[in-house]
Amino acid sequence: MTPPLKYRLRCVQGGEEVPEQYTTTCPGGHASLLRTEYAKTRLSVRKLPGIFRFCDWLPIHRILPIEAGPVCFRSQPLSRELGLPHLYLDFNGYWPERKGTITTCSFKELEALPTVIRMQEQRPATLVIASAGNTGRAFLQTSALTGIPVIVVVPERSLARLWTTAPADNACVITVKGDYTDAIRFSREISSLPQFLEEGGAKNVARRDGMGTVMLDGATTIGRMPDYYFQAIGSGTGGIAAWEAAMRLMGDGRFGTRLPELHLSQNLPFVPMVSAWNAGRRTFIPETDMPDAKEAIAQVYSDVLTNREPPYSIVGGVFDAMTASKGRMYAVSNEEAQEAGDLFLECEGIDLDPAAAVCLASLDKACESGAIDRKKTVLLNLTGGGYTRVREDHELIPVRASFTVPAGASIDAIRKELLEKVSSHA
Repeated sequence: MTPPLKYRLRCVQGGEEVPEQYTTTCPGGHASLLRTEYAKTRLSVRKLPGIFRFCDWLPIHRILPIEAGPVCFRSQPLSRELGLPHLYLDFNGYWPERKGTITTCSFKELEALPTVIRMQEQRPATLVIASAGNTGRAFLQTSALTGIPVIVVVPERSLARLWTTAPADNACVITVKGDYTDAIRFSREISSLPQFLEEGGAKNVARRDGMGTVMLDGATTIGRMPDYYFQAIGSGTGGIAAWEAAMRLMGDGRFGTRLPELHLSQNLPFVPMVSAWNAGRRTFIPETDMPDAKEAIAQVYSDVLTNREPPYSIVGGVFDAMTASKGRMYAVSNEEAQEAGDLFLECEGIDLDPAAAVCLASLDKACESGAIDRKKTVLLNLTGGGYTRVREDHELIPVRASFTVPAGASIDAIRKELLEKVSSHA
């Protein structure tokens, strides 16, 4: 007897069911995200490690013995400092004293784990990932732990952020002399070759549902969905994921009937989604929303929040998530983010990733401006941290680049050498 189908994929715009073969786009040609619909509409929290506690709402059929997962708790010192009696933190980094076991110190591991499993189950290949640093590190660590081959493409200045806690023998790193968007474009060049498979970014349902476990973790800890959800964004995929997870929780019926308001933030001076959203526009005006983009990107405190091609306008994307949740966006300066990071270190004794510091700064701005009701429940997604702490417990193995290419390069520049390397090492 054929086992019952765990999930279906559906085009958000057209509503048609889409056959699952590691699909990331609608075969009907709609400019729309796909979305998973799970057979189990009530959430069961399993006695499994990390994010696999929520495996019923992940588009995978097997699990890995890896502990990485979100950790939700209340911080009394920070609550007092901000005047928020119902503040919950979801920490996604390395902090063993709080049961935080993400050794790459970034919530990108929540994306990497279900993504590589889904790929192996649906369409085994060498996975190609573009990253500004954190995502690449997460996929390299996953490759190191599982042996799954990956190619990671990053801006050259992000190479120092790539390390693992085990040898990543089946991984290949390519640096691009440019920014994150240049890395994305070159990763697409690689994915045009039949031997490789584009990971898909925001279009990959496994990535979004993996990130959505932060909302699931928060809701099951609190006992209901929060009133407000805060996160710093580069592509905005985490905000979309939180919205989608909240809709599933509404369908469950036990966690509330209202969507949490999404409060998303970017780092000045590069804030294209903040600019477009505050102007009430679904589409970008490049000269207005991201003038002198490369110069602005070079000035931010957290460059992982700098994507020039985010899934903002696409159906089912950031604009729709913000509209549905009646959300707000914030522009945070470098100084505000650094002050927030210092405050958290003082209150909790652990360092935050710069993106998480931007998020905390946006919460402070929301409190000061009256954008939120301080008496309501807040879930703060701290997307990374614990870099100092992880070095105390683990030997970090630096990752070297196999190739370096200029921005705008063609795959022909390294095609032969890349195929030889992958053939011999992956």
